[in-house]
Amino acid sequence: MSTVQRKAEHIRICLESDVQFQTRGSGFDRYQFTHSCLPELDYQEIDLTTKLLGKQLGAPILISSMTGGTAQAKEINHRLAEVAQEYKLAMGVGSQRVAIEQPQVADTFQVRRIAPDILLLANLGAVQLNYRYDIEQCLRAVELLEADALILHLNPLQECIQPQGDTNFKGLLDRIATICDRLPVPVIIKEVGNGISAAMAQQLIAAGVSGIDVAGAGGTSWAKVESERAKTALQRRLGETFADWGIPTAECISTIRHIAPTLPLIASGGLKNGLDIAKAIALGADVGGLALPFLQAADLSTAAVGELVQILMAEIQTVLFCTGNANLTALQQANCLHESK
Repeated sequence: MSTVQRKAEHIRICLESDVQFQTRGSGFDRYQFTHSCLPELDYQEIDLTTKLLGKQLGAPILISSMTGGTAQAKEINHRLAEVAQEYKLAMGVGSQRVAIEQPQVADTFQVRRIAPDILLLANLGAVQLNYRYDIEQCLRAVELLEADALILHLNPLQECIQPQGDTNFKGLLDRIATICDRLPVPVIIKEVGNGISAAMAQQLIAAGVSGIDVAGAGGTSWAKVESERAKTALQRRLGETFADWGIPTAECISTIRHIAPTLPLIASGGLKNGLDIAKAIALGADVGGLALPFLQAADLSTAAVGELVQILMAEIQTVLFCTGNANLTALQQANCLHESK
């Protein structure tokens, strides 16, 4: 099966099948905010702006890496980029390996002309550095997108289950360190839905990464996605067994922030709404990333994506108002989030 066909299957399965974690959540339901009955704030003056990697954002929202490589993916990326530009949001694209190897589909990723001002993140699988990729391909991914940074994603579980998966992760940390040293833009390490531990984050920071997207457990299970497209009973069984494998997103955020107080930190993996984004920020994240909700909206229309963003921003603003915090920095410093009894 070609990479393009695989990308099309991934979109179809995510939109049509239940591939969410079932028993293991993101961890945000363990927390609740202390309500302020008298906020002493004007709701209209609440500030949702923030910065990530030096770039100003209109709200702490990342449209997480999803897709590219097909005609459907092109339309999805264009709709997402249009809304990201309107609201000054950050945006990542799906793995660009298909565009590196098949330049004729590169335009399905190219959104810079639609979104000239946004924080835009290129994306490649880190494991490809063990399969003949080097600084040249990383540069090409960044240049193709005119990106502000490069995501190198880590997906060992998915590769175990995927047919002919790339499972040689040996020596990869040193290769990541080389890319961090040589690439002229920041490198962000991202999981794909199974989380990053504090101990692993320490090693990645030492290797020179400029930021981490924890992409923890609780959202889309790529083990389940690969199980859905499995061609053998073995692959299907592996996907089912490990469908709920991973570290909850909330745990990743709180533990990594504890050991890395200033690291640019993205919370993704099972965030469902603006309340979850606000909880992630209170735990130490800089922004919250969502994928499936944006994919579902973009499959409908640009207007549906815009409506989703308006809802997310209103939910975050409501949290700030009802906890008595005028901005996101105040929310992080307020100590108003606590574990439920």
